[in-house]
Amino acid sequence: MKSQPSETGRDPVSRTPAAPGAGTGARPRPLRELTGPVRGRLAVAVGLQSVAALAGVVPFIAVSEIADRLTADAPADGDTLWPLVALACAAGLLALACGTAAGALAHLADNDLQLALRRRLARHIGRLPLGRLTERGTGEVKQAVQDDVSALHTLFAHTLLDIVAVLTAPLLALAYLFTVDLRLGLVSVVPLLLGVYLFSRAMAGAAAQMAEFGAAVGRISAAAVEFASGIAVFKSFGRGRKAHERFVDATEGFADFFSRWVRTTLVSSTAAVLVVAPAVVLLLLTVLGTVFVTQGWLTGAELVPFLLLGPAVAAPMGVVGPRIQQIRAGQAAAVRITELLHAPTLPEPATPVLPDGHHVRLRGVSFSYDGRTDVLHDVDLDLAPGTVTALVGPSGSGKSTLASLLPRFHDVTAGTVTLGGADLRDIPATELYRRVGFVLQDVRLLRASVGDNIRLGRPEATDEEVERCARAARIHDRITALPDGYATELGTAVTLSGGEAQRLSIARALLADAPVLVLDEATAYADPHSEALIQDALSALAAGRTLLVIAHRLSTVRSADRIVVLEDGRVTEQGRHDDLLAAGGRYATLWNAQRSADDIREGSAR
Repeated sequence: MKSQPSETGRDPVSRTPAAPGAGTGARPRPLRELTGPVRGRLAVAVGLQSVAALAGVVPFIAVSEIADRLTADAPADGDTLWPLVALACAAGLLALACGTAAGALAHLADNDLQLALRRRLARHIGRLPLGRLTERGTGEVKQAVQDDVSALHTLFAHTLLDIVAVLTAPLLALAYLFTVDLRLGLVSVVPLLLGVYLFSRAMAGAAAQMAEFGAAVGRISAAAVEFASGIAVFKSFGRGRKAHERFVDATEGFADFFSRWVRTTLVSSTAAVLVVAPAVVLLLLTVLGTVFVTQGWLTGAELVPFLLLGPAVAAPMGVVGPRIQQIRAGQAAAVRITELLHAPTLPEPATPVLPDGHHVRLRGVSFSYDGRTDVLHDVDLDLAPGTVTALVGPSGSGKSTLASLLPRFHDVTAGTVTLGGADLRDIPATELYRRVGFVLQDVRLLRASVGDNIRLGRPEATDEEVERCARAARIHDRITALPDGYATELGTAVTLSGGEAQRLSIARALLADAPVLVLDEATAYADPHSEALIQDALSALAAGRTLLVIAHRLSTVRSADRIVVLEDGRVTEQGRHDDLLAAGGRYATLWNAQRSADDIREGSAR
């Protein structure tokens, strides 16, 4: 062991910063921050798309000039017309080449960006406190890694170039129309201005609505993940209908919100689309152009460019609406991604310390989730090697919070938690999780083979070691009954019940062979048959290890070496089962209440 930390205080500068980019300086805007590695290529793609859009207008201008020469008093000859034809063809080819190059470059840049972002998110999420992931669920991660990165793909690979095209081409078209006739050129601008006014009314308050839109989608993602991962447990208790209620509530809430949003913007947004529709603009210019021609203010040839290019002047407003929605969606996605990337990670020690032994001590431990209200208060506790310590108490007393500190799901607000004399915050994460394992009620199995799920803590383990641990966990017989045995892939057509998944996680913990284990009572959701098997597996798991057990059923921990009673985040009693009963305190009250409830249930069953 390199150093011995103090049990009463911490050096605030002894570890590296908790979050990347943390500091007093202002962060760059989310989109600018995320696009840094590909910004140069995106700028080139924008330039190419601008050239393509401008070149795409040139053939229409050339046609207008050809029409003017063909209707002129002096007959046009080939020397006059062929250069315009060549210009139109060359401009069309240039527009095609530049547009294709812009699209290819933007997609390649976007592909690299997606890969970089997903790798960056994976690295960062792997360093987040596990408590943050369990509190907020996996829906947040799924939305960032999948949905939000996909929203950025739409923004950079498609929307960006579309916006450049629809904003650039009308500028050249309008400039040319003004050279033909200023009056009719001004008329061409009227639909555009009216569309801008109507669309601005439709988009009033859109920022808040898009924030709510993203939140609603996030709730659906979280509910969908919960629904998919929890359906087996619900069905095993005959409550399959309950499993989807949160998902249905989330989708119905989204539908109600979206319907209200659409109703408030329907009239103005529809009017904005109609006034800039090409057919409407063409009709307007045809009617007024005919008046101009009949009054002698304009020749027929001079009307041609307005009929060809006039609708393009107002065209941006017809597509800008959906594109702005995509831009806002991309901006909101970038905000969520950067917030996740800037979420504080577990601080890594500047001077790593290795534990000397496996004795666990908590001294003066207090903890607060929000930095204001403590949920644990001045807890002192010792977990001697090879002993079983049970945490009991009423719901909300702080049992799970206290247990979560040992595998460092959270860091203490005050005090210290040490393992083998080393503060947990000074132990590198890889070393900590070699020594501290956990088996939780909510089992997460990977979409991988049964063998790989058991090998999670020791990928190099042999087949014989995996089978030995599966037998000890009382799950071997169930595995061999699967279609491909240990090679059966979970998460596809094969699923395990809650009790079976729990025994598989115990086999995983046995193979990892961590000397210190945190155990959230594994039998809480099991049927009587599964409970007996799980208890046998836990007996094998506990042998020779230091256990901290969160106990909901007091009968399962009556033989524990020490039972610790928590109330309102404070230790009020601790001792062995018989001694606590004899003391007649809070533990005795809880015990008698549970025995009475069990007697009532047994009587009802008879």
